[in-house]
Parts: sequence; C-alpha cells; structure tokens
Amino acid sequence: MSSKEPDQEHREDEEAHAADDEDTGAQVAAIVKLEEVTVSTGEESEDPILDMKSKLYRFDKDGNQWKERGAGTVKLLKHRETGKVRLLMRQSKTLKICANHLLLPTMTVQEHAGNDKSCVWHATDFADGELKDELFCIRFGSVENCKTFMETFQEVAESQKNREENKDATAAAGLLEKLSVEEKQTEDKTDDKSAEEKPDVAKEEKDAKDDVVKANTEKKEEPAS
Repeated sequence: MSSKEPDQEHREDEEAHAADDEDTGAQVAAIVKLEEVTVSTGEESEDPILDMKSKLYRFDKDGNQWKERGAGTVKLLKHRETGKVRLLMRQSKTLKICANHLLLPTMTVQEHAGNDKSCVWHATDFADGELKDELFCIRFGSVENCKTFMETFQEVAESQKNREENKDATAAAGLLEKLSVEEKQTEDKTDDKSAEEKPDVAKEEKDAKDDVVKANTEKKEEPAS
C-alpha cells in the first residue's frame, strides 16, 4: 500500500487552507441594526469641582460596623444655575450610585481616627432612592488626596453658608422694599381720601352760614305785634 510523500501532503494542505481563506466576495447583511443611544447621566447641567478615585463605606447601626458601599470615583458637582453643590459617587464597574447628597452649610468633615487617608461625615443621602441619614467614611490612595478632599469639602460648605446668608439678606431687602411701597401706597390713599373729604366740609360750613342768614332774614320780615 503506497503512501503520499511528505512534500505532496504539504502542498495539498496549503491548497486546502488557501481554498478555505479564499474571499468569495459575498457580503452578509447585519441581522439587527444598532442605533446610537444618548444616555443621560443627570450631570449635564453641572460642573465638576473635584473628581477623585476612592473607596466609600457607610456605618451600619444595626451591625455596629462599617460596610463597603463601593470603589469608584467621587465627584463634587456644582449646578450652573442654582449654585448648589452635591457629592456624587458611582461604582467603577457597574456605575451604580453609592452616594448622592447635597453639601449643606451645616456639614463638616473630619479625619477618621487612626487613618490619615480616610475621613468621615454625616449626610442625608439619596443614593437608594429615598432620603436616609448616613455616616460615611471615604478612603483615598494617599494622604494628599484625602487632605484635598477635606479642604474642598469644607470650602464648599462655607461657600454654601455665605450663599444662604446672601440669599436671606436679599430676601430681607426685598421684604423691606415691599413694605416701604405698601406704606407709601397707604399714605397716598389717605391723602386722596382727605382731599375728597375737604370739599364736603366746606359745603357743610357754607350750608350752615346760609341757614343763619336765612333765619335772620325771616326774623326781620316778621310783622310787629
């Protein structure tokens, strides 16, 4: 029984591979056409003040322990119209929100005891779709990043306090202006009413004088007895 020589077998293998790789020119149309979809993040009207990688924890009161919320990017976002600033953090892989709350004038942040790369703060958070009072702890990769976060956090809280004070002052000024306008309008109405009443007083005085003159005339015309 004869067998093929190695060179012949090699040539036949090359021809077979060439036939497999040969472009037939046929074009296959896509079964499903995918359209580009614009995804809204809710951050379109905000400008980032801070953007840093970190790991977030929340304190579980029931278990009396810290529980990890996720690792990702924490942002401080300032709204272009209202000027309000919120803290937003998403998990890096799933983009799930693990912190979402406003920075208020009453809020403070402080270094976590025993770890100079971490800091803690209280907030009323909305990450789970409802308002919850939370105690957060966030850890950064370096001491410098933690300090930067704390300083920016505190500066924003102070600026929000000043903004609220300016807002209150503006509201008070507006109220005073409104009261001044109302008082002036009341005075104008009083003056108009007084002006309307003056002709009536003059008329009454004139009528009284006419009555006196008439009485005197009638008295003179009475016949002597």
